[in-house]
Amino acid sequence: MSIESQIRNLVRRYFETKQVIKPAKGKYKIPLSVPSFGWEEVAEAVDSLLTTYVTMGEKVKRFENLFAEYVGSKEAIMVNSGSSANLIALSILSNPALGDDAIKPGDEVIVPAVTWSTSIFPILNINAIPVLVDVDLETFSIKEEEIERSITNKTKALMPVHLLGFPCNMSKIISVANKHKLYVIEDSCEAHGAEWNGKKVGTFGDMGTFSFFFSHHITTIEGGMITTNNEQYGELARVLRAHGWARDLKHKDQIAKNYPEIDSRFLFINIGFNVRPTEIQGAFGMHQIKKLEGFIKIRRENAKYWNEQLSKYSDYFIIHDEKESSRAVWFGYPITVKPNAPFKQKELVNYLETKGIETRPITAGNMDEQPAMKLFKYKKVGDLPNSRLIMRNSFFIGNHCAIGENEREFFVNVIKNFIKERVM
Repeated sequence: MSIESQIRNLVRRYFETKQVIKPAKGKYKIPLSVPSFGWEEVAEAVDSLLTTYVTMGEKVKRFENLFAEYVGSKEAIMVNSGSSANLIALSILSNPALGDDAIKPGDEVIVPAVTWSTSIFPILNINAIPVLVDVDLETFSIKEEEIERSITNKTKALMPVHLLGFPCNMSKIISVANKHKLYVIEDSCEAHGAEWNGKKVGTFGDMGTFSFFFSHHITTIEGGMITTNNEQYGELARVLRAHGWARDLKHKDQIAKNYPEIDSRFLFINIGFNVRPTEIQGAFGMHQIKKLEGFIKIRRENAKYWNEQLSKYSDYFIIHDEKESSRAVWFGYPITVKPNAPFKQKELVNYLETKGIETRPITAGNMDEQPAMKLFKYKKVGDLPNSRLIMRNSFFIGNHCAIGENEREFFVNVIKNFIKERVM
């Protein structure tokens, strides 16, 4: 048996013995996340290390192809994070290669007020103006009815965010975008496998973005993906993610013929960053994508159980659920304490934490209230009442592959005891 085979077998034995995927025996009985990877991912990564070929290569390409096939897009371009995916997507749409169609400095991009910071910061990076719109209280998705009244003659793009794995109403969003000739970038970083009308998110608009951070549905430790059906955008993504050079393009040889005096390996045809992934990340992704549907099934079963059990407390909580025509993939399990409840969100959060249930705010909350926004020019539509409420009354707990029947029941019992102690 080769040394490589022995190492692979040892990795497998280690994971089978140590049960790495089980929840940690630490502070939390229900942590926000646990490792979703196993021996296959580690063995594949070790294989890359042993070959000493660890920069972006064939394993990244294989993962890109698998991911494109899974979501149903023509192109999938991997980068080093979901944040970088958003940066590249906005940089593509503002690139001079698009001519008069490019987003220009001072143009506006409509985005939900409740989101993660890097849904908004790349808009500022291209010198455009974020326009913050309120969100739906049940799904945290952008309020479709608010979008059209937010559009001005400076509006160039919509950036819906499928927050916590709840799909936005892409039928309405695409209809508005087509009517006003706007770009659509779907931030799907928390929504791997989510669907609207049977079609996966990240494939409705001009581009979709995904994150493979450690706590997401599948992980490459760090990592992200841009999806698109537009070959020009796909090629621009490959240029922009790696210095602006042409070496990763499909038609690189044709381009190189136009510049025979320049070494084709170092032919720079546009501006660029360095946000490439590594083969380690590609190695993880190749195996994680095969497990995604299984992970989604667990998350959906958990959420269904919790919603059924907690519906009796609807006087105190907003019960969040997927809308008709959609498949939510439940990045976490959210709870919103109603303003008239006989207790505050902080009381419940503190109680859960003392009982070993880890909690977290709804991403960055209402970005209008974050101090970073005071440094830059942006707009908001109305007073954002739902976003303000979510900032103060909402949170989520972990929902992942290590939660089973015991953990589900434990969470419900903790909630029951809290209600009993505070209300009854």
